[in-house]
Amino acid sequence: MPRRVSVHLPGFGHANPIPVASRIGPFLASGALTGRDPATGEMPQDIEAQCATVFTHVRALMAAVDGTTDDILKMTFRLAEYRDRTALNQEWTAMFPDPADRPARQVVAAQLDGGALVHCDLLAVLGDTGGR
Repeated sequence: MPRRVSVHLPGFGHANPIPVASRIGPFLASGALTGRDPATGEMPQDIEAQCATVFTHVRALMAAVDGTTDDILKMTFRLAEYRDRTALNQEWTAMFPDPADRPARQVVAAQLDGGALVHCDLLAVLGDTGGR
């Protein structure tokens, strides 16, 4: 078995020859997770639908590696409209309701293509209890 393992998700992928994520031991790093609908392949036009789909992809990715969203250490979001964080914050607080138990987060402005309004990538540590 190779040291590094590529992770793929049914219904979600990239146009380029890259996996959705890559894992070495307990460490998982994703590529860009977008709001593209996995059922239709279409990019929704509104930020609310794109953010909801991004968080759906996050849950699917964590499940694919036998992890949970509790394993996420940091998430980085790229927004086409940098200050438009209402939809992002709604999904964020739904996934991480406890302010004392949230991963680190960074939001940066970005010029995105293909109708994307949000991209996300994450870093997770799998199988780690964080000292609990």
